[in-house]
Amino acid sequence: MDKATLAGLVLAVGGIVLGLILEGGNVGQLIQPTAAMIVFGGTLGAVLINFPLVVVWGAFRRLANMFQEPSENAQSTIDALVKYANRARREGIVSLDSELPNIEEPFLRRALMLAVDGTEPQELRKIMELALDNIEEQDEKIPQVFEAAGGFSPTIGIIGAVLGLIQVMQHLDKIDEVGKGIAVAFVATIYGVGAANIVFLPTSGKLKIRLRNEQIIREMTLEGVVSILEGMNPRMLEEKLLGFLEARETTAIPEVEPT
Repeated sequence: MDKATLAGLVLAVGGIVLGLILEGGNVGQLIQPTAAMIVFGGTLGAVLINFPLVVVWGAFRRLANMFQEPSENAQSTIDALVKYANRARREGIVSLDSELPNIEEPFLRRALMLAVDGTEPQELRKIMELALDNIEEQDEKIPQVFEAAGGFSPTIGIIGAVLGLIQVMQHLDKIDEVGKGIAVAFVATIYGVGAANIVFLPTSGKLKIRLRNEQIIREMTLEGVVSILEGMNPRMLEEKLLGFLEARETTAIPEVEPT
């Protein structure tokens, strides 16, 4: 469970709702199914126009993992690579063939398989760097989906508010309903701006950090397998790979422009 994501969401939504109540309002004023349909349906439609379906689906699958801690552990990857280095030094690189079925991480398994098959270090690096580039290119699109949604939703919220005001203007003869109608119309704006700044843009920012961390682990994995193939001492290999942990911990937090 990613406690930061959960705590952030609770604080953001809770603060807004509590502020509304302290101002004399009630939660029921913010529940408007029509406004929700306009804002969220319109935002999803705009995102689907902007991105291929497979990219949008991949982004939503990532959204489901927002409340879970990353499964990949850099230290456990280093421990595994040092273990493989020790075994390769004692029994030869081919002995690692029996380890392949037990490796769940596809990138590590593929790199180690190429090493066991006798691929030259330089050739192995070229092959896996190409794979790294392809994965990175795919990963870059996932935060972009939420970033785009964060850009579309406030504007669609304004569209929803304007549509509501048009309906109000057509019933000016019922003056008692005008104020209420205007308040309801502006709920669409709150939905659009709130979704952008509480959900879409923060989600994009966190995914950028996580995907970059995953990329660093893959780069570390490639360096480790190539070093094993070149016969590096396991202790030296561990020291070398620990340098990637420092890079991972100091990954820059991407800037997210508030809407």
